[in-house]
Parts: sequence; structure tokens; C-alpha cells
Amino acid sequence: MKNIPTQERLIAALDVPAAPEARALVQRLGDSVRFYKIGMELLMAPGFFELLDWLKAQDKKVFVDLKFFDIPETVARAVKNLSERGADFCTIHGNQSIMEAAARAKSGSTKVLAVTALTSLDQGDLDDLGFQVDVAELVLSRARRSLQAGCDGVVSSGLEVERLRREAPRELICVTPGIRPVENRVEADQKRIMTPAAAIRAGADYLVVGRPIRDAADPRAMAQAIQTEIAEALRAA
Repeated sequence: MKNIPTQERLIAALDVPAAPEARALVQRLGDSVRFYKIGMELLMAPGFFELLDWLKAQDKKVFVDLKFFDIPETVARAVKNLSERGADFCTIHGNQSIMEAAARAKSGSTKVLAVTALTSLDQGDLDDLGFQVDVAELVLSRARRSLQAGCDGVVSSGLEVERLRREAPRELICVTPGIRPVENRVEADQKRIMTPAAAIRAGADYLVVGRPIRDAADPRAMAQAIQTEIAEALRAA
């Protein structure tokens, strides 16, 4: 098992329209969350990079989830800039040359994660997109290729993590979105989901949780409950 502080395994997604709302949620969550994800929605609002800098100043870890997909040189420059700002994780799409360029450009504590298959996609969606491959096979292939390219890990649904742990190198970092507490309803755009405890038992290193925390009557209490579930699953592993 990797030496990851238990409290850092929960990544709260700041899926809100603007930076002031993101700061307010971070302040409300207090010490219940140490790791945050900021993504495309906030990028399209003023203050994205100021928010990143503010989070780092609050001694928080930051996962910049923008899924870079462009020519290798452009992706490399984007990763380099994020590394210089202190981003801890960033995500990329693309082929081997894109992944290799991103891996070469990272520095400091920045980890590059390759996106495998979005949790909003199921087998029917992949068929529609022309991917004539099983979801699990696609995820495993992407994981192997990302490590060969020098990336640090992948973003993968919890449904594929157990097989990744059996067949991919143990040093692979696995960040798992689509995490839903048992009592949470299933959103229509998240098809491949898993509870926090099940994802940890399957071998996920980090869990990304957005709406269940953001939309809870008491976000801090929800985050603390998820932290407790993660800790109990780790003790039982």
C-alpha cells in the first residue's frame, strides 16, 4: 500500500460556477478536506489561477483537471506552467507522444495522470464513438501505456481499479471519480460509479467526490463521513 496520508485520499471537487463560491466551500469544509480538484467550469470564470494560488497558500493540495489534449509541445508547455504554480496533479488525454511530452515537462511535486475512460461513458457510448474495445481493456491499455510514457498514474472508474491492481504495476497512482455514498442518488451523467469503501477495497489511491459534498445539507459533515469510511476501509484492507 502506498504511503499516502489518509486525510489526503479524499479529493473534493470544487464544481461551482465561480472562484468566490469555491473559496466559501473550502472555508466551510475547513480541515475535513486537504485535497481539492479544480476544473473546466472554474477555468471559464475569472480568478482560476488566483484560486489555485490561494489553495496552495492554505496548505491544500490541488488537482487541476483540464484533460489537456493538443499537440505534444502545447501540452508540454501547459504542464510546465502548472508545475511552476505548484499543482499536485494534472490530467491529460492523447496518444503516446502527448503523454511522453507531458511526463518530460512536469517538475517538482506535480504528477501527470492519463485519463482512461470517463465515468460518464458506458460500453454503448464507446461503441457509438467507434472504440471497438471492452471498457476494462481500454482502461488497462491506457494505464500500461501511460506508465511506459513516464506518467504517474491514471484516472479510472472504481469498476476497473481491481483489474488494474492485478495486471498493472503497483506504482501506478489511481485516482477514482464517480464516487457516491450509498445514500446518494445516481446522477444521469455518471454511469460507472462506486461507494468510497468499495473503491478503496478495489485499490483506488484517491477518491474524487463532488456533488455529494457540495450539495449536502452539511458539506463538512458529509466530507467527514467519507473520510471515516475511507479510514475504516483502509484498516480492513
